[in-house]
Amino acid sequence: MTSVYEINAQEYNLKLAEALKKIPEFEPPEWVNFVKSGPAKERPIDDPDFWYKRAAGILKQVYKKNILGVNRLRTKYGSKKNRGFKPEKFKKAGGKIIRTILQQSDKAGFTEIVKAIKGVRRKKPGRQLTAKGKEFMEGIK
Repeated sequence: MTSVYEINAQEYNLKLAEALKKIPEFEPPEWVNFVKSGPAKERPIDDPDFWYKRAAGILKQVYKKNILGVNRLRTKYGSKKNRGFKPEKFKKAGGKIIRTILQQSDKAGFTEIVKAIKGVRRKKPGRQLTAKGKEFMEGIK
């Protein structure tokens, strides 16, 4: 078992995306070819492996940050919208793609939902990796 941080980040994400292709729960839905990844984008996604690459990126973010929700991931994957002569403005990414990937990783057993703990303010609800998810991610070389 190697650490996720020992390998170059781009190479690791590509290897993780290739490994996710072999898992039956991570199937791209049929609507993914027709949607944009957020309101700041002008065209739908061209990359045929986009779904697996985005899933790999989301799983790595959950691995790094420990607990993460859809809203924080929307901010992470957002971009600046070109508004013509007006200044650019930051827009969050769409949540449907991120939410669907997180639900697929829940089905695969890689993540689980963390419930809010009453009386504790620091622990926000979101998703965290399970032992199976950590083992899967650390097993990629």
